[in-house]
Amino acid sequence: MYPQRPLSYAPTPYSYTPNPSLSASINLDEEVKLASSPAERDLYETLAEIYSIIVTLDGLEKAYIRDAVSEAEYTETCSRLLKQYKSTLNDETVAQEFVDLETFKRTWGLECPRATERLRVGLPATVEQASHGTHTPSNAPGGAGAAPSTGARGALILAATENFITFLDALKLNMVSKDALHPLLSEVIQSVNKVTERDFENRSKIIQWLIILNQMRATEELSEEQARELAFDIEQAYQGFKATLD
Repeated sequence: MYPQRPLSYAPTPYSYTPNPSLSASINLDEEVKLASSPAERDLYETLAEIYSIIVTLDGLEKAYIRDAVSEAEYTETCSRLLKQYKSTLNDETVAQEFVDLETFKRTWGLECPRATERLRVGLPATVEQASHGTHTPSNAPGGAGAAPSTGARGALILAATENFITFLDALKLNMVSKDALHPLLSEVIQSVNKVTERDFENRSKIIQWLIILNQMRATEELSEEQARELAFDIEQAYQGFKATLD
């Protein structure tokens, strides 16, 4: 009998002496800290809130498309989420870490296409889109679905008219920053929608300018040419709105 030779690919026993210089002492019971300071911890918590807002908003958009939530509930919830998103990013430290929406999504592995579009627009879909029927406020006298009284409709028209005038006056006073104009223009479209959701001439201009303003930094300002164009477009939209009242 010949002695059995080990196969060339078979493992051979060997002795291993660990190198002390390569060893590390790890305490498995030690808590791993993600933040090294209270400020850093607060930053991570805020970024987590932004993550949650984006995911929640995407789910809300899906629910609205499936008609799983009423228009009133959708509008209220969407408006609240958009405000939380904007107010959170008003913090300079958070904004620097956030960079922009696309960068944040890549960093944290987010898709959320519906939330992305809603954040780009900065308005609930119910405010952005015009229907071809007449809007009836749910809190109108007589219950949901009932036509508002003459007095109630007159008050809504007056409020919308005042909002148009307030916005145009702000432009005349050279208030051209995003943080000055965006809230005023949001009031315009929301008050208009309480009177009528029918599309009218140049209504789309209001939405377009809201999107432009929404994508600007809070302190960023319109150029002189942009301000003149904005004033012209909103004046035309005001005339279009008044034409629907005839």
